[in-house]
Amino acid sequence: MKINDLLKMYEKYQERYGANAYKQISKLLAEAKTIHIEDFLNSSKAKKIIEQGRRPDPEQSWKGFKGNALESLVLHIINDEIDKLGLKIVKGKKFERTKPENLSTELKHVKKNLSIDFGQFGFHIPDVDLVIYDPQTYRVIAVLSSKVTLRERIAQTAYWNIKMKNYELTNHIKVYFISPDEDGTLTIKNPPKKGRAIVETDTDGSYLLTESIVEESDKVKNFDKFINDLKNLIS
Repeated sequence: MKINDLLKMYEKYQERYGANAYKQISKLLAEAKTIHIEDFLNSSKAKKIIEQGRRPDPEQSWKGFKGNALESLVLHIINDEIDKLGLKIVKGKKFERTKPENLSTELKHVKKNLSIDFGQFGFHIPDVDLVIYDPQTYRVIAVLSSKVTLRERIAQTAYWNIKMKNYELTNHIKVYFISPDEDGTLTIKNPPKKGRAIVETDTDGSYLLTESIVEESDKVKNFDKFINDLKNLIS
């Protein structure tokens, strides 16, 4: 399975569920996992592993695919709306994996505006999945981290938010966490679980891709609120 196959699957979900398709992300990923594992076990890579006397690990293969899958889905869902706002969105790994000389002039400016000064240890880009910026000024508006469960990333997201807020050139950037919240950490407001407490106090907010009832607050909301909140932010 390739990412484009996954995005086509989501488009079919849109035809079925309309504006609520985003709530079906966990279901979509479960369906994609079955296909991915089957494809992996039938791949030349898996056959080569078997020939070497080892057992192929489809779960490990899926784990590597899953993170990129969710990130790509979020990008696919909001890309057109971001464009309508006169903004652009790019994957964070673009800055990490592309040699500086191969970045466009625009992205070189964006990278500079996203970099954090670690003193004698140099400038470094925060670990984020998606970066939203103004193509006219190169100003970074917000960064998004996306994970299926909070335990995979939430403390890291909080760390980068604190680092960015404590640096003059990045303290205006909003740091958001996007998740289907499959472990149910964020949906309940009271009593809050540790992950919800971290989101409420040490991030700029989280948007959930879930069918579950979300006890919303200023910091935790259903994903369909994201674009409207972004509009309010830039206005």
